[in-house]
Amino acid sequence: APVEDSSDEDDKRNPGNLYDKAGKVRKHVTEQEKTEEGLGPNIKSIVTMLMLMLLMMFAVHCTWVTSNAYSSPSVVLASYNHDGTRNILDDFREAYFWLRQNTDEHARVMSWWDYGYQIAGMANRTTLVDNNTWNNSHIALVGKAMSSNETAAYKIMRSLDVDYVLVIFGGVIGYSGDDINKFLWMVRIAEGEHPKDIRESDYFTPQGEFRVDKAGSPTLLNCLMYKMSYYRFGEMQLDFRTPPGFDRTRNAEIGNKDIKFKHLEEAFTSEHWLVRIYKVKAPDNRETLDHKPRVTNIFPKQKYLSK
Repeated sequence: APVEDSSDEDDKRNPGNLYDKAGKVRKHVTEQEKTEEGLGPNIKSIVTMLMLMLLMMFAVHCTWVTSNAYSSPSVVLASYNHDGTRNILDDFREAYFWLRQNTDEHARVMSWWDYGYQIAGMANRTTLVDNNTWNNSHIALVGKAMSSNETAAYKIMRSLDVDYVLVIFGGVIGYSGDDINKFLWMVRIAEGEHPKDIRESDYFTPQGEFRVDKAGSPTLLNCLMYKMSYYRFGEMQLDFRTPPGFDRTRNAEIGNKDIKFKHLEEAFTSEHWLVRIYKVKAPDNRETLDHKPRVTNIFPKQKYLSK
């Protein structure tokens, strides 16, 4: 005979268990459904919170990248302190605003070609050379003026009707993209067009070094670019650990501190000395002649004494 299950025997003995068993199963299924329904909203909430956190982190990251990596115009510089705070150096716009407000609208500005578009666009002034660099001979002439002494440079500037000269100097704040670091390119381009007047070797020491200190070449220490960059800089002591006239970019004390101008005068220097502008003086109405002792061929009359 087939063996009946014990649960079936119990059901036969107690017929009421059939309903109770069905009720228990039904009750068990209902509790499981409730548990599954309770887990669903919790998981959704957790996933939603994680997604929101990721989106917030992404927004913060994008804001940082935009403000630091993708927002660094060449006319605005930034430096960071030891505590992480940021300093904004706005010398370029300060200088261009001064040019726009304090110079004649027809004034002509001489600078290296890197700043031509900025001066024309932000200061609305005429420049001799700009970033187009289509006229190499004109750029070489500007480089020759920057590389020559003041007297020779003045003749070039007068022939070009220059009213102001603008240079970039980073020795105060340690800005390595200034005109002194670009100066050798000015010399090389000028030498290409004017090899008889400009020679690159004249701006190096006998050991072949490009130095701005006392060991520097006399040609370099007396050229127009050097004098315009370091004018009055020898009087400035940046901190107690360095002597007056210490260039932070070149890490050297300048060799020529007694700089004086005859044909130019300082017109503007920005807050951090990053941009320096000089005005070209107009020629004198009468040429000053050097004093020389008067020489004549007239001899005093001889005196005759009677005997």
